[in-house]
Amino acid sequence: MHSQFVARRSTAKMSDDSPPTSEQFNRLQELFEKTFKAARVGIWECSLPDETLTWTDTVFELFDLDPRSPLRRDDIVALYTPASRKDLGRIRSAAIDEGEGFTLDAEIVTAKGNRRWIRITALVERADGRAKRIFGMKQDITAEKAMFDHIRRLTEIDPMTGLASRAKFESVFSDVCACSTGAVHGLLLVDLDGFKAVNDALGHQAGDACLTTAARRLADVVPEAVLVARLGGDEFAVIHACPSAQHLEEAGHRIVNALAFGWGSFPNQLRISASVGGAIIANGAAPKDVFAQADGALYRVKAEGKCGFRRSADSQIVAERRAG
Repeated sequence: MHSQFVARRSTAKMSDDSPPTSEQFNRLQELFEKTFKAARVGIWECSLPDETLTWTDTVFELFDLDPRSPLRRDDIVALYTPASRKDLGRIRSAAIDEGEGFTLDAEIVTAKGNRRWIRITALVERADGRAKRIFGMKQDITAEKAMFDHIRRLTEIDPMTGLASRAKFESVFSDVCACSTGAVHGLLLVDLDGFKAVNDALGHQAGDACLTTAARRLADVVPEAVLVARLGGDEFAVIHACPSAQHLEEAGHRIVNALAFGWGSFPNQLRISASVGGAIIANGAAPKDVFAQADGALYRVKAEGKCGFRRSADSQIVAERRAG
């Protein structure tokens, strides 16, 4: 068995060292082309400075164009969405100037009106210090993009209530805190009072339905909120434009009123209410500090008997400073 193994290895090595025949070369080229076509990958080239385009058939397919169609770069660039067209122009110009390649995911609207995402890979060839041509691959990534968008949406939406998830809240909250210009915003933290009794007396299925109802009531009463999120359990958060401490208080009291309702059937109906704490988001404040202020105000409400709103002690000062 050992001698047979050595013989096979020796034969394979001799074959590897031999130059490919024209038949082998044609077969490999055919496999190469079929693989690229199956992967929806095409080759493109643009000569410089005359901007003459050359495409393989797959690139024509990506843009829903007949392979016999004339190629004018201005016409092709017009098929990119405005945002992708801007990105492509900026990155391509920099690549030509610097001689560096790039990769860009861009959205197009094809000649037949189909929206499609393509991944552009580009290399720049230079001669005598000047860009001579830019070339590379274009690949259809529409399915990949849809899958990642779906995954992203799953992480950004609370599956039970349909509100934003905690991860989405933290992202938006950080952005709002970091913003140094524009409208003043406030953070409102909401805890449901009496929710544990629903789970204990009526079961978790009734508890889930109660949470869904509370989430809908909360979203309905702050329709212009930047974000309404479920942080977990029976805890919610609202980011809302608040030009003044008074606006923050008005929003807080609307939430308290909206989340006062009965749950279950008479005579075993349970009362649900909400404790709400609010804080104005200071210019460039650390998210943890703003959250702590709103959380402190929320626990003041809890300590005072629940079912009410309080704002942090610093909110009036912050609002006046931002307004001024």
